[in-house]
This record gives sequence, C-alpha cells and structure tokens, in this order.
Amino acid sequence: MKLVLALAVIGSAAAGRPSLTINVQDGNFADIGGLDPSLSWSASASSGDVDVEYGIEASARPTTDIASLPKNIWGKASTNLNGWGVSARAEFQGTDFSSAGLEIDANNSDADLDIHLEASAGSGFSVSKIEATKRLNSDGASISVNPRYNVETEEADVVVSYDKDGTSLELTASQDAQSLTISRQLDDDNRIAPTLSSSGDISVEWERSLGDDNSLTATLKPNESLDLEWKDADWTANINMPIDGTDITGTNVSIKREVNF
Repeated sequence: MKLVLALAVIGSAAAGRPSLTINVQDGNFADIGGLDPSLSWSASASSGDVDVEYGIEASARPTTDIASLPKNIWGKASTNLNGWGVSARAEFQGTDFSSAGLEIDANNSDADLDIHLEASAGSGFSVSKIEATKRLNSDGASISVNPRYNVETEEADVVVSYDKDGTSLELTASQDAQSLTISRQLDDDNRIAPTLSSSGDISVEWERSLGDDNSLTATLKPNESLDLEWKDADWTANINMPIDGTDITGTNVSIKREVNF
C-alpha cells in the first residue's frame, strides 16, 4: 500500500498570510527533505481600475542556496473593458525569468460568453491552447457549448452540456473520439453518472451525500480501477485501487487535512 499523507495548514482570508503544505510519501521519510515542505504566499492590491494579485511558492527546506528555493512566482492583473472582464496571469518557474506561462481570460456576462487562452512568452509569443464557452437557456434547460483547440497538437474538440430537472448530459466530441456522460440526481442524497466512449470504454460514478457538504464518491472503471473519495468536514481521503479482471492489484491512499486558524 502506498500512503501519501498531506497536511495542509491554510492561513485565514487576511492578505499576506502564508500557507504551509507538508507531504509524507509512502508514510515515512529519511530526513526533512523527505517531507517535501513548501510555503506559498500571496497578496493583492489595486491601482485605479486594475486589480493586481501576486505570489510565490517556495521550498521550505534548509539550504545555503536561496536561489534554489522558489518553485514558481506569479502575478495576475484584472480589469473591465467595455463590458468584458479581462484578466492576464503570468507564472515563472523558479527564478528563470527568460520565459513565462501566460493565461488570458475574458468574459462577458451579458452575452454569457467566456474565452480562455494559454500561451508562453519569452524570446517570442506562442499560443498553445484556446477555448470558448457559450451558455444559453432554452425551455428551462441550461445549455453550454465549449469548443477547444490545441495549437501545439492541432487537436480540436467540443463539449456540449445540457442540464434540466436533475438530469445532465455532457457530450465530448472530436474527429477521432466521442464520449457521453449522463448524470442523474436520483434523490436528495444520491447521484449516478455513467460515461460511455466510442472506444467501448465505460465508467460509472456514484455520489452519496453524507450531509453538511460531506460526501462519498465511488468511480468504477471496469478492468482498470476503483476510486473512492470521502469528504468529511476538513478531511478528504482518496483511495485508488487498480483492477485486473476481478482482482485488486494494489491500493493507493492519500489523506488531506485542512486546518484554518
């Protein structure tokens, strides 16, 4: 059994509070490096009509090489332009400022339209992914259409969602493959969602409400895996059991605890 124990200490909503995450892999560690502690910090400010957020994630291990501590440094700016909410986020890996990953979002609430773009900037500007989401209502049903295009791989698909009276359908279609998920709220406490794909694969998800926003979710993929997620107050436990035929070939467990102070 692989045991991954994650203890997350989350700061309050006050700006400037750091967040400390400690991971224990396989339930043991040889030294503090085995804990893989990391520290993240963020803050925000405003300048005119522009809201700015920024932060850093760094290793919290003893070292004489301070430059090796940062894992990523990021910044985000948001504003409104002619009815559009626009934001741009840039992230640098470590202290390498020669290139940055970019995410640009634009949304128009009047048109129920969102646009999302992913790119990289360095010696040049290169777009990697772009997608749009259009939402509309028809006869009491909520419908969304989400075309997506991966510039790097030249792969395109579209996700169409339909939701009405406790039943939702999600169709993902590309030139090579299609999948359909049908989700049905059986009662106040139980939801079931089978997924079928054009390749013949099938999976079934069952979610059981335990009250107070707590739940147990089981996802079965025949001849592949059984996954369980149990949310209980501040605890979240995930159990993954690979399946070969009718045999369970292993068990991977992760447990996360959030403590607010």
